[in-house]
Amino acid sequence: MSGDTSITVIGNLTADPELRFTTAGTAVANFTIASTPRAFDIERNEWVDGVTLFLRAHIWRGAAENAVGSLTKGMRVIATGELKSRSYETKTGEKRTVLELEVEEIGPSLRYAAAAVHGSSRAAVDAAEEERHSEEIHPVDHFSLSARGYTNDDLWFGMDANPAGRISTTRPQDPEPAY
Repeated sequence: MSGDTSITVIGNLTADPELRFTTAGTAVANFTIASTPRAFDIERNEWVDGVTLFLRAHIWRGAAENAVGSLTKGMRVIATGELKSRSYETKTGEKRTVLELEVEEIGPSLRYAAAAVHGSSRAAVDAAEEERHSEEIHPVDHFSLSARGYTNDDLWFGMDANPAGRISTTRPQDPEPAY
């Protein structure tokens, strides 16, 4: 993904997302986002709509299934992902290129609506396994502890780094107490 064009689009879905599956069984949801820019016309003293961008988009795997179950036609969404070009040939032999959004994240906009978020059972299981696994590898994150957890018996307590980033080897005689 490095070097790809990442964008965020805010707009309305033109239809319900369509869920399909590849021959390998991978879920993909396809949909179109209509995004219309607005500008204030000072002379007319009103908001004026610009030209609407209709952007085809797709999202993969579990997120595709979540999108189909959560998003509907007309819903205002915020989508972020990679802008990709795809070339194809029509039945009449014409070569065409289209721009599509390969969505990484999508959700409803809360500007004009409210939403209730419910974690999917599979996502909850994956998150719990990930958390358990990360605790096995990194039992304690020492950098998140407050200074109160460190005292004079800690090798690094009271030592300062010089501008080069090296630790001073002399320890203060009367360090301030740990709070």
